[in-house]
Amino acid sequence: MTVPTARLVVPGQAGPVDELPAGPQPAEWARAIEALAAAERPLLICHVNPDGDALGSMLAVALGLARIGRSCQATFPGRFFLPALFDGMPGQELLVPASDCDQAPDLVVTFDAGNTERLGELAGRFGTASEVIVLDHHASNTFFGTVHLVDASAAATAVLAEELLRRMGIPLDREIAECLYVGLSTDTGSFKYGTTTPEVHRLAARLLETGIRPEVISRRLFDNRPFGAIGLFGEALGRARLDDRVAGGLVWTYATQADLARHGVPYDALESLIDVVRTAAEADVACVLKELESGQWAVSLRSKTATDVARVSVALGGGGHRYAAGFTGTGSAEEVLGQIVALL
Repeated sequence: MTVPTARLVVPGQAGPVDELPAGPQPAEWARAIEALAAAERPLLICHVNPDGDALGSMLAVALGLARIGRSCQATFPGRFFLPALFDGMPGQELLVPASDCDQAPDLVVTFDAGNTERLGELAGRFGTASEVIVLDHHASNTFFGTVHLVDASAAATAVLAEELLRRMGIPLDREIAECLYVGLSTDTGSFKYGTTTPEVHRLAARLLETGIRPEVISRRLFDNRPFGAIGLFGEALGRARLDDRVAGGLVWTYATQADLARHGVPYDALESLIDVVRTAAEADVACVLKELESGQWAVSLRSKTATDVARVSVALGGGGHRYAAGFTGTGSAEEVLGQIVALL
């Protein structure tokens, strides 16, 4: 299999961005469906530390293949662990650790990954695959596969996963719908981001018609944290700062591994901290730095209106969307923030 040379697609910049189609072309959909029909050992991969959209999209397609009697494996790189907010999510029985998945799949399908770095060691599985199908909605996607179901205007990768299932003639059932709803609701910020279009609501309505319970799913995703997280958030919010060096304003804070240990909460409890920080009325951009290990930070960026945080993240080795993006930074918290401020 020959993988095309990667090309960076960044909104607002000249060059490859001009080559980005409005969305997948009919020939791409047809090629993807043909490859899925022919594959005997398909491997589905989403990005490291999967979020709701990555996991939900992948499991929805895995369940869809199971409905038509097709076996597959679903996996993600790194530690084989899912946060508690995904407890009870359908399709998890199809997941296998990266170390145990097929070493020589004849087809690879990736979900919500803008580049091969996000797939870690599993990018090495491409070699035996006749096709590498990429489902993604990041404007920073590097088009690293052979078939690209990529649409930067889509609210979530779940939108593309649902269309793939529909084009394959696989009907929605309650379990598939729940997976897609998790992806759609998490990447639209529970339907409050600017990507929440009429079509997003129409898709959500089709998913709800299967009988899923949005109040149960949303409570699990957004309103269920250990008590220790309250103290942790209070401490992190107490050190939040406004930075007026950035047009429109920047609000930022950080949390360390020592903070997590002191409050007795897992790392994934920090996931929703950015949603509180971004409510500051004086700032268009919000930033949270979450310590991974000494000198290394997972950085979350959010924008309310004018600022394209994806461009900042791409420049610093990450990716994302105009209003939500992230990257891994190195140095002290102040040094990483300085890099962000310089680009903003």
